[in-house]
Amino acid sequence: MPLIYLAVAALAIGFEQLIQWKYGPMGIVAFLALTIGIKARNTMIGGIGAVILVMLLAH
Repeated sequence: MPLIYLAVAALAIGFEQLIQWKYGPMGIVAFLALTIGIKARNTMIGGIGAVILVMLLAH
């Protein structure tokens, strides 16, 4: 079981680094807002993060 947690954490860190490398600091802010919104079940924060990510991906 700890191996699964380690693998998930490594994937999350890798994804975060990919977002930062490709989309810069604003990508990290959007990813964090989306993650916090989902974990806190706050649709406003999650929606803001999702909109920012979509805007970054659209261009």
